[in-house]
Amino acid sequence: MVVALRLALLAALSLPAAARAQDAHKIVEQYVKATGGSKALSHVRTMTLQGTATVEGAQEGMTGTFTLETKLPNRYYFEVVNGDKGVIEAYNGKSAWRERRPGPPETLLGDEGAEMEAAAQIANSRLLDLKKNKLQVAYAGTAPVRGRDAVQLEVVTASGVRRQVYFDAQSHLLVKESATVGGVNREILYSDYRAEAGIQVPHQIDMQTGAESCRIVLTRVAVNEAVAERVFDFPRKSQAPLPDLKVLFKQLEENQKAIDKVKENYAGTRAEENTEYEGDGRVKKHETAEYTFFYLEGEEISTQVKKDGKPLSEEERKKEAARVKKRIEEVQAQAAKKEAKKEAKEAKDAKNKEEGKEDKDKDDDDVGIDVFLRTSQFVNPRRERFRGQDVLVFDFEGNPDYKPRNMGERIVQKLAGVVWVDENARDVARLEAYFTSDAKIGGGLLLNLQRGTGFVFEQAYLNNEVWLPIYEEAHVGVRFLLVKGVRALQITRYSDYKRFHVESLSQVAAPKPQ
Repeated sequence: MVVALRLALLAALSLPAAARAQDAHKIVEQYVKATGGSKALSHVRTMTLQGTATVEGAQEGMTGTFTLETKLPNRYYFEVVNGDKGVIEAYNGKSAWRERRPGPPETLLGDEGAEMEAAAQIANSRLLDLKKNKLQVAYAGTAPVRGRDAVQLEVVTASGVRRQVYFDAQSHLLVKESATVGGVNREILYSDYRAEAGIQVPHQIDMQTGAESCRIVLTRVAVNEAVAERVFDFPRKSQAPLPDLKVLFKQLEENQKAIDKVKENYAGTRAEENTEYEGDGRVKKHETAEYTFFYLEGEEISTQVKKDGKPLSEEERKKEAARVKKRIEEVQAQAAKKEAKKEAKEAKDAKNKEEGKEDKDKDDDDVGIDVFLRTSQFVNPRRERFRGQDVLVFDFEGNPDYKPRNMGERIVQKLAGVVWVDENARDVARLEAYFTSDAKIGGGLLLNLQRGTGFVFEQAYLNNEVWLPIYEEAHVGVRFLLVKGVRALQITRYSDYKRFHVESLSQVAAPKPQ
């Protein structure tokens, strides 16, 4: 109650939103100047920090070595090691991973992976060029840090991760960061700043994660020293041979039709949350919706049943039923057209083969598996357990040596991320991807998907027969017609899967359980 009252008083006495946003940018400018200035900071390509680390709490009394390495644009490596014990966390621009020694390394998912990506982005940007780096800052008030007044800002990344940062009111240097990772609070305190290569670097770092604390004292700082890309990659000793991707992806593509037929035996519930944000990261609009759904010809047929937590009215239900009926008819018509087109193409291919001709009638902008194989490169293969299944995991990013031939290839080449594949079921269990640069459609005149726009797609293996969606997440930064810019987060959760059969699709009704 005291905290709530304090926040209310701060809000009542604070400036209007536009002024607060301006103040936030001014505070960042003061920090940049105090740290060495934008010119000096912009010249930092890599940074290596080394020292000693004393851990208390869960691993009381452990003293070992500390290493932190960053490299533009978004590489990050953190290590605290004492002999055969310790922890390593890293982000390589495609995926985040952790190794808790003596255990094996693992790919980080969810909040932990997103937080590691955010740490990499913030550390490398050094809060320069906020707009270019897709970072929003907002004034959050004042708070004491180690007995001194500090100004608090909230930093929001393109993927929606929020981190609280605190700057000393007098020196303007960064003195504290805080975040919540997987429900656990983490605080990092910075002190003992000294000049290194023209910029101020804290030589003492105190970290508190849950009940565990760690004090780091730096003994070496290196700026723009060569740092190999392999430093950030998943440990090679844990990597597995990568199978023939052309064969693997072809199997995935060919298996999709069989998967679509199995999916038609299932129905479930889908819940959506859509949040749109202001430029400073504040929530502009939040909407929720709930649907029931089943699958038809590989397509999800959904019927909305709730809006913002309330059941639809009678009139809304009638409109929804009419819409779904029309959608079913469209899907059936599209399936028939597709089948006819397939038969015609098979006949044409057979004729061309007989006459020794090559088929040049192809859709250049069709984004299929072959497009990913041409435009991307695949690295860091490893085998892990995911939702009780053995899966192959590998990172991917655009191949800089490939010259894209059409819009589809240009868009796919801008993607980077990580994918989990069940080789036995021949399906994708999880996919994370984001745009490494703006993806412009119509030269940016029609649509511009901004750098950092990303998505997560996750499935679960049900009844030992099929992977079905359980979670989707999309962080979207987009500009329409060079005018309207939108930043939004959409989260979709799938649940309550049941087996069913549809007696007739001429009438729209809830699927009947078997």
